Amino acid sequence: MSEILDLVGIFVFALSGALMGVRKRLDGVGMLVLASMTALGGGVVRDLILNVRPIAFQSLGYVLVPVAATVIVFFWHPHVARVMPAILVLDAAGLGLFCAVGTEKALEYGLNPLHATLLGVVTAVGGGMLRDVLAGEIPALLYDRQLYAVPAMLGSGVMAALSSYGMHGWPATLAAALLAFGLRITAMRFKWRFPMARGASQ
Repeated sequence: MSEILDLVGIFVFALSGALMGVRKRLDGVGMLVLASMTALGGGVVRDLILNVRPIAFQSLGYVLVPVAATVIVFFWHPHVARVMPAILVLDAAGLGLFCAVGTEKALEYGLNPLHATLLGVVTAVGGGMLRDVLAGEIPALLYDRQLYAVPAMLGSGVMAALSSYGMHGWPATLAAALLAFGLRITAMRFKWRFPMARGASQ
C-alpha cells in the first residue's frame, strides 16, 4: 500500500515537471528529464545522504511512472492544464506523504529528530528545486510565499515528534501527512502568503 501511495505521489510530481517542460518549450527528452527530477529527485537526494541505494533504482515502477506522466502531458497537455486545480490537490497530498515518509526513513536510519525533519523536507521539496534549477527558474523554495515548504516542515516536525513519543507506522505517517496536506490546501484556498522582510517591496 505504501508503495502505491508513493507511486501516486511520483506521478503527480512528474506531471508538474512535464508541464514545466511544456511552458519552457522543451522537447520530449527535456520534458522527461524535468518530470523525472521533480518526481524522484528528493527521494534520491535523501537516500544518498543516508548512504543507501536510492529506492528509485530498485523498482521499475519508479522509472516507468515519470515516463507515463511525460507521455500524457506530451500528447494531452492542454487537457492536463485544464484539470490543474485537481492536480494541485494531489500535489499537496504528495507533499504531505513525501515529507512524512522521508522523515520516517531518516529516523529508521538513526538520524536525530531535527536532522530527520530536515531530510523529510528535502524529500518533499528537493525534486521541485531540481526542476526549477534545470528550467532556469529561481527555486520556489527560496521565495515560499505560497506556503509550500512550510507545510512540509510542519509535517516532518510532527512526524519526528510522534516518533520520539513512541508512535510509529502508518497512524503516525497518516497524521503527519494529513497535517501538511491540510495546511497546504488551506493556504491555497485562502491565498496565505509567508511574510517578506520588513520594508521589502512586494
